Amino acid sequence: MITKRIVPCLDIKDGQVVKGVNFKGVRAVADPVEMAAFYNESGADELVFYDITASIEGRKIFADVLTSVASQIFIPLTVGGGINTIDDFDRVLKCGADKVSVNSGAIRNPELIGEAAKLYGDQCVVLSTDIKRVDGDFHLYTDGGRTDTGIDAIQWIVDGVARGAGELVINSIDTDGVKEGFDLELLDLVASKVSVPIIASGGAGKMEDFAELFRHDGMDAGLAASIFHFKEVNIGDLKKYLRSEGIEVRI
Repeated sequence: MITKRIVPCLDIKDGQVVKGVNFKGVRAVADPVEMAAFYNESGADELVFYDITASIEGRKIFADVLTSVASQIFIPLTVGGGINTIDDFDRVLKCGADKVSVNSGAIRNPELIGEAAKLYGDQCVVLSTDIKRVDGDFHLYTDGGRTDTGIDAIQWIVDGVARGAGELVINSIDTDGVKEGFDLELLDLVASKVSVPIIASGGAGKMEDFAELFRHDGMDAGLAASIFHFKEVNIGDLKKYLRSEGIEVRI
């Protein structure tokens, strides 16, 4: 049985870890280097590092912060934010990333996915999507959830996997920070269309939410931020609970 992964997420703005609700009301909560070290010791399976304003501000990712974070952990690190070119892939990998997450940069240049997959392997290319319901359809958003591209999110994901994305992060704007459970309707729809690993993001509020997520086919990992940042859920306790529910995790 493939073990399920628990993945904390560090959203970085101005060099600090921040958190909001529905991608709004973002506020600083911690130092990223200290938090990375904490998660490394807490039993997290992987860590995601997003420089959430790099694309909006048209700049490169904070290489110094990223390098410091990478030096503190011995678990896989996925990095995203301002990834627009192969050079951006190369730079963050040299800073210590194991996988690179593309979002807005791939929307502007879909060929980036395939180019990176050929150079670094499918497993290195993570397609991250910010998705929101619009009149009953799922639309792809950019700029930290501010801009509706009008693109059909499900078709974009299918095309992205065909181009070479080896893993998906599915961020539901509708459930982000609400803590009422993952967006299972969206996640089930994605899982019915692709066969690559899916990391579910947005909505975790309690341990039971992860158990419910992992009972759905195709869900490989659960990503969360605030419940781990504010120690509402302890990762070690969460994994013991999941084991008791018959869900295989690494302890």
